[in-house]
Amino acid sequence: MSNEVRTESRLDRVRVEVVSGGTQSAEPAPQASRTTMIVGALAWLALFVVLAFYSLWFVVFILGLAISIMLHELGHFWTARRSGMRATQYFLGFGPRVWSTHRNGVEYGVRAIPLGGFVKIIGMTNIDEVAADDEAFTYRQASYPRRMWVITAGSAMHMIIAVVLIVVVFMAWGRVEEVGKVTLAQVTADSPAAAAGLQEGDVVVAANGVQVSEAGAFREILSSTPPGQELTLDVLRDGEPLTLAATLIQNPTSEEVRGYLGVFPVSDERVQQSFGEAIVNGPSDLVKGVGQAIVGVAKVINPISVFGHLTGTNDDPSSKPGTIVGATKISDDIGEFDGWAGMLSLLAGLNVSVGVFNMFPLMPLDGGHAAIATYERIRSRRGKRYYADVNKLMPVAALCIALLAFMFLTGLYLDIAKS
Repeated sequence: MSNEVRTESRLDRVRVEVVSGGTQSAEPAPQASRTTMIVGALAWLALFVVLAFYSLWFVVFILGLAISIMLHELGHFWTARRSGMRATQYFLGFGPRVWSTHRNGVEYGVRAIPLGGFVKIIGMTNIDEVAADDEAFTYRQASYPRRMWVITAGSAMHMIIAVVLIVVVFMAWGRVEEVGKVTLAQVTADSPAAAAGLQEGDVVVAANGVQVSEAGAFREILSSTPPGQELTLDVLRDGEPLTLAATLIQNPTSEEVRGYLGVFPVSDERVQQSFGEAIVNGPSDLVKGVGQAIVGVAKVINPISVFGHLTGTNDDPSSKPGTIVGATKISDDIGEFDGWAGMLSLLAGLNVSVGVFNMFPLMPLDGGHAAIATYERIRSRRGKRYYADVNKLMPVAALCIALLAFMFLTGLYLDIAKS
């Protein structure tokens, strides 16, 4: 009998904490124990020490991500307070408390597991138990426009962050644009290019007499040139013209017959922009990113596509689920190649992707709560408010959570084992 009670209690806790956002009482939560504080603080410190050991760009990326998470939660927190709702907790991290403080009825703090953050708003759904005196301050009693304002504020904050970052990048470092010349950003050692005397920084003017001004066109010439054939290159080195010849070999990364020179050509550079240009081009570029993110998320949440990556039958990188591990690895390459401009651009793009993903109608994402609010609005008639029974949605919520867990674990495996 006692086992049954404990099982029910755990199930109720999952319903409340995962699906509805938590039940809060009027009493402040207890402070963390001394042991938990020490262990949790050491865990956070160890995280940054390990990251810094491998790359300082890892630290920059994780700090940027943590700030984005806290600003996401600030969006929910601020709009909830402005809407008359009662928010009782504002935390970075999950799990046991490491540190917290209480101000004006709100507990602010840090928890031990650095995998996100949260704000708790009382009465998110009908299964939240709230004192009668607090019912007027619950999320569920607010009007539909106010609920939608609060629940979409997190994703809106991600878009604001992305716009600010990209505008700063365009003004300070420039926007990546085609400049009409092909520059060798890298020459691979022990390659035909190195043997021919090509160097980083060389500007390729023509290949076998064909003028080239874009990296894509130059790559097409290389791939269409059979292995073993000589390629004559007209280049500029420090403004001086040179003619070099290289004999291509088979591309070691391709199963098809393709020529390989061993260079990384680029034809775009950062062109600095004024504030007016940045404020127009930045959001414009991000709008394109939103469309790409929607298509990408739709691919990633397809279990068949994800399973294909596990079995090796799907090699489409746009449908591969990603995790913080993979993103952190990418951050080091981008930081080394493009410095702060590349890092801030990466964070801008990541904020767009997270903002879009968060609004997909899956529980426990914000989009799931937005879908419930919209469903309640449609079902309400003649001034009589309809309340959805979240208990009946538990099977759907459990399926969504299982899907998200499958995506996360698959992405983690691919990032660690097959990166």
